[in-house]
Amino acid sequence: MTTEQAPDDVADRLRLDSDNATVVRRENWYFADDEPVQVGVTYIPVAVAGDSPLASAKTLGKGSIYARFEELGYPIARIREEISARMPNPEEMAALGMPPGVPVIEVLHTGFDEQRRPFEVTRFVMRGDLNGLDYDMPVED
Repeated sequence: MTTEQAPDDVADRLRLDSDNATVVRRENWYFADDEPVQVGVTYIPVAVAGDSPLASAKTLGKGSIYARFEELGYPIARIREEISARMPNPEEMAALGMPPGVPVIEVLHTGFDEQRRPFEVTRFVMRGDLNGLDYDMPVED
């Protein structure tokens, strides 16, 4: 975990102004057969994380990250996911062990509470040759 200035697109989704866009950054790697296949970087406003385990603990315990948000008064009630494909940058290619010419899938996930306030953004970068997306959700009126 680190504390840093949010990237502009993340600050926008968290509704943070550019003068007060300090976030806790948490990074999680996902593997298949000991090969890295995706990375998820979560950004949490410092005002939300405070001095909770979200800001300081490597392991978040039972229920993981959303249980910790709920304990802080931020139960997840809605999500938005923006999905795109692009070519990886050199750092992503190296970290994910990707061969040349393989795109990544990027998912920009935003979690909202019951008042539709955003409280976390996670950027997932996935190897396009080893991942797929499958959604099953109700259609609302």
